[in-house]
Amino acid sequence: MQNRLVLSAIASAFLAGEQSVDAAKERAIRALGQRWRWVGPLAQRYIEEYAGKTRPTYRAVVRFLVDDHGFADAWMTYSRKIRVVQWLTDSQLMLPVRAAANWDVPPIESAGALADWLQVTPGELDWFADLKGLMSVTKSSPKLRHYYYKVRSKGSGGIRLIEAPKSRLKKIQQQILGGILNGIPTHPAVHGFCKGRSIKTFVTPHVAQRVVLRMDLENFFPSISGARVQAFFRTAGYPGSVAETLGGICTNATPQEVWRQQEFKFDQRQMKEARRLYQWPHLPQGAPTSPALANLCAYRVDCRMAGLAAAAGAVYTRYADDLTFSGGEEFERRVQRFAAHVAAILHEEGFRVHHRKTRVMRQGVRQHVAGLVANQSVNVVRADFDVLKATLTNCLRSGPDDQNREAHPNFRAHLDGRVGFVEMINPAKGKRLREILDRVEWR
Repeated sequence: MQNRLVLSAIASAFLAGEQSVDAAKERAIRALGQRWRWVGPLAQRYIEEYAGKTRPTYRAVVRFLVDDHGFADAWMTYSRKIRVVQWLTDSQLMLPVRAAANWDVPPIESAGALADWLQVTPGELDWFADLKGLMSVTKSSPKLRHYYYKVRSKGSGGIRLIEAPKSRLKKIQQQILGGILNGIPTHPAVHGFCKGRSIKTFVTPHVAQRVVLRMDLENFFPSISGARVQAFFRTAGYPGSVAETLGGICTNATPQEVWRQQEFKFDQRQMKEARRLYQWPHLPQGAPTSPALANLCAYRVDCRMAGLAAAAGAVYTRYADDLTFSGGEEFERRVQRFAAHVAAILHEEGFRVHHRKTRVMRQGVRQHVAGLVANQSVNVVRADFDVLKATLTNCLRSGPDDQNREAHPNFRAHLDGRVGFVEMINPAKGKRLREILDRVEWR
């Protein structure tokens, strides 16, 4: 018991503030109440282990101490004399890694400060974070759960789970998005869910290339675990308790009852895989924080992809789970081997390629990226343009009611959005469609 108390006190002292040998040593001495000669070398080894790295978790520091031979020798020699005389109750300081030092994030140094910042009580904070996973393992009423669930079948096969947060949790997540995540820069190759970037900027670097390689990630959001999200918040500098709570608020473990209550019939293998994937804390597809966190947690992936592409004479961009590479003759010669290398790296990083959706498109075929054509310029697909033009023309001739075959509740807004998309991609074509839409008579 005494050993555990000493381990806890030293770990807390090492984590509490400035990460330097002298500071860590002095905090440990304050906790133990005596200037043990072995404390200085122990602090030195701790700083060497974690210097320049993401702030470790409390559990990781305890494991470090247990495995440290110097501490084990000191305990064997002085175990009857080593005592904890003072528990350090100071809030842990913000300790971002060097690359995150200039991120525009609010300093929050304790769980209590986080509750104040989110304008909730500490009890409500624990309930929304659900770090013990009670919502996923207990048969709680759907009214007590934090999410609405909808199971959908993917067009390419498989199961997609939409997890939409309820109003109070959604409001908290929106504050985290606006107050923390939006102040952190994303990788330059990322174009999805980024201010000032779009599907057009995603495709533009691949225009008029000899070969375009398109790859797709399977289960992008649920593949990003709660542990990875918590590690990201520690990278930003937040103390362990704050990072864990923020991670808990932004992730979810799906209750098993959700799968049993669905009307849909899926392949048993697919259902088993979905249950396994969603049972652990993950980024929920439907939470306002998930797109930004997915981009930020995949930063290392983007660095590796961009570096690999540059070495192969190619360019790289990503839009959510769509990865696109393109290049000239040199890249064309090695594109198949390059794709295999990409898949291996993604596997190392915890992601999986949807191989059936991988496409190698040379100049002789339509280079189709994210629903757009990239052969000579960024353009909409001709067939899609023709269908939309025909729909608008029929609305003009016989009225819009007969054309709303999918029963859109606001068909006018739906068509306006589709025309606006064409205007963004190809202003000239968009102008022609807009002229037709403006002449339609709406009741």
